[in-house]
Amino acid sequence: MADDTILETRNLVKEFKGFVAVSDVNLKVQRGHIHALIGPNGAGKTTVFNLLTKFLIPTRGQILFKGQDITQEKSAQVARRGIVRSFQISATFPHLTVLENVRIGLQRQLGTSFHFWKSERSLEVLHVRALELLDTVGLREYADTITVELPYGRKRALEIATTLATEPELMLLDEPTQGMGHEDVERVTQLIKKVSANRTILMVEHNMNVVATIADRISVLQRGQVIAEGPYETVSKDPQVLEAYMGSEATELGGGHG
Repeated sequence: MADDTILETRNLVKEFKGFVAVSDVNLKVQRGHIHALIGPNGAGKTTVFNLLTKFLIPTRGQILFKGQDITQEKSAQVARRGIVRSFQISATFPHLTVLENVRIGLQRQLGTSFHFWKSERSLEVLHVRALELLDTVGLREYADTITVELPYGRKRALEIATTLATEPELMLLDEPTQGMGHEDVERVTQLIKKVSANRTILMVEHNMNVVATIADRISVLQRGQVIAEGPYETVSKDPQVLEAYMGSEATELGGGHG
């Protein structure tokens, strides 16, 4: 059904001085899915994300969100529609506590986001919701910890909590497990699965085990073009995909550890 598509790109193109970074990309992200964007380095994944969140304007093509053309909208407008990019927008305040970071994320709902002169009591109403979000991401026991002291994987969990605080309909996760040890990767993977329960997630991810575990659908980019799409079982056996990854990464696609 067409109305199940929450985000769609039509013939999306981005050129930089004659270099085509994104070439005729047609994506359809289904509501409620975890959709992964994968591909070798330089394939255009980050450029696509930048186009979707309006850090870049497309050379040609259209972006539709819930059937409405948002191609020309600014990043703030897109965020207000409920498209929120984590790990970029939600960079945390290192010298505030974990709880204070989540409360700032929640302030948007009060309409006091930038009223830093307001008394802290006006934030008390957010306290219960902030603790609920910390429960969701397994950080309740860290509520009073100064954020800079959190271990790396837990910082990522906090970034997911501050993103969730903005009530996104579509969460864009940019390399959510990058630079993590195995234990943290496992924890964040399960967390993404958990928070996807009633929202849509589009993620760029290098770790094939993560993609294989949680992605409902995968789009593979190479040189700015989508060369394959479908569930992991299909995509991981596609000859073009295996060739794009070559050698050691091809075995990784086959289920090895990377």
